Amino acid sequence: MAQSMAKISLDLGRQIGLIIDRRGQVEKVVVGESQRLYLPDLGRVRSGQRRLRGLRLVRTQLPNNIAGLSSDDLSDLQLLRLDMVAIIAVTPAAALSFFYYAYLDPESADGYQTEKLLHLNKLDLDFLSFIQELEARRSKWQAAAQAISGPAAILIHVGTHGRSPAESSLKELEELAATAGMPVVGKVIQLRDKPDPRYLMGRGKLEETVLLALSRGAEYLIFDHSLTPSQCRAIGASTELKILDRTQLILTIFAKRAASKEGKLQVELAELKYLLPRLSMKDDALSRLSGGANLRGPGETKLEIARRRLRERLTRLTGELAEISRRRTLRRKARKRAGVPIIAIVGYTNAGKSTLLNTLTGAKVLAENQLFVTLEPACRRAALPDNKPVIYTDTVGFIRELPEDLERAFKATLEEIGDASLIIHLIDRADNEWLLKSHTVLETLRDLGYGDIPLITVYNKVDLLPPAEYLAVRSSGVTAISAAGGQGLSALQNELLRLLTSQEDYHV
Repeated sequence: MAQSMAKISLDLGRQIGLIIDRRGQVEKVVVGESQRLYLPDLGRVRSGQRRLRGLRLVRTQLPNNIAGLSSDDLSDLQLLRLDMVAIIAVTPAAALSFFYYAYLDPESADGYQTEKLLHLNKLDLDFLSFIQELEARRSKWQAAAQAISGPAAILIHVGTHGRSPAESSLKELEELAATAGMPVVGKVIQLRDKPDPRYLMGRGKLEETVLLALSRGAEYLIFDHSLTPSQCRAIGASTELKILDRTQLILTIFAKRAASKEGKLQVELAELKYLLPRLSMKDDALSRLSGGANLRGPGETKLEIARRRLRERLTRLTGELAEISRRRTLRRKARKRAGVPIIAIVGYTNAGKSTLLNTLTGAKVLAENQLFVTLEPACRRAALPDNKPVIYTDTVGFIRELPEDLERAFKATLEEIGDASLIIHLIDRADNEWLLKSHTVLETLRDLGYGDIPLITVYNKVDLLPPAEYLAVRSSGVTAISAAGGQGLSALQNELLRLLTSQEDYHV
């Protein structure tokens, strides 16, 4: 059959394709162009994402166009859920040369596997047994994926500084996705000299990513970047998948975490600032409704109304937050007049700040092993070893590349740090990237104008370190604790007392 296909294809100067079922019966014969084959409607696919269609495509490729499996072949494989796509490369003498084939494999990095043989005669494959085993593996993998709650996502990072920083950033993005309740089923890294202005990543890589998402059952593409409105439109139109960028993902987490009125207002303010320049992309149909000469169409009018309402809401939110900030300033002044020192606990998100606050003060502030558990400042009174009162303040966690709108929205929250007599810089020492994250915190403090406040560095979670590294930390001279286990807290409190008593304004 293959030899006959090759000869007919060469005689016609066109690609020939066969749609074959699992019994080996030819269901359809397709004659294409010299460089492309267009598949007919194959009807409805068998029910259930775990099952394949039960059909495979075998097609020829002419001598002047032997390129192996194309992106169209891989798209057909994924979108139509074919058992297999196979290519027979034909020589000018109608002899069979290379043979390529691809099949879906959710366990592979790309969601599919490709093979190349030097000659069709070297193919030794019991197709029915092979496809039954493949479908069983597919069923098992997808059953495990469905057991995970939440919409699945593919993470994407387009880097210009090498693979190691890209992998590090994607690791943090995966933690953010987990905090948002979105299991990650795939990661994509593309290294480029500069991001693509339209799609951020290359168009071909974007197509590969969509195929991966389809094979893994992902609903979302999450970009480890802040996308421009035009990039959101272009990527959304090309993929037909739900798109999130880093800013939207963090906003999603903040919206879930916000509990107080202030926290909810701050999140809404940041969301509206993010939404306003992107409002025109919410419904492309509106932009196509236009009026006659010198007249405005109804679509444009609706957009203008929506924008005006957003701006009005932004103004109201800004006013309400300003009032909350004013009341907080009055409370801070009252605390300062009372002469009670304030110790601010700062650190990268998930460093253990809330746990330390609870341990030092006996408070019951929510503390979980997730990012951004604390969004509003929590102030609690306690006593130092000299029995004099002190106020500990827990703050929102810092993070690399915190979106500018979010940073502005939560700046009032971080104003608590400005009145502190002392700052505890808490570091998760068990984190492999603790040094990079500690630099982020220090840079943020300097950017906020708090770089001159006395600061003590404290290593947390030292009980999770290997013995040799733990001994090295203990001998480094840095205060080392376990906020959860209580280890080293007495030494920390004595050091806090020593630093406070060395200040001129500490009341003896």
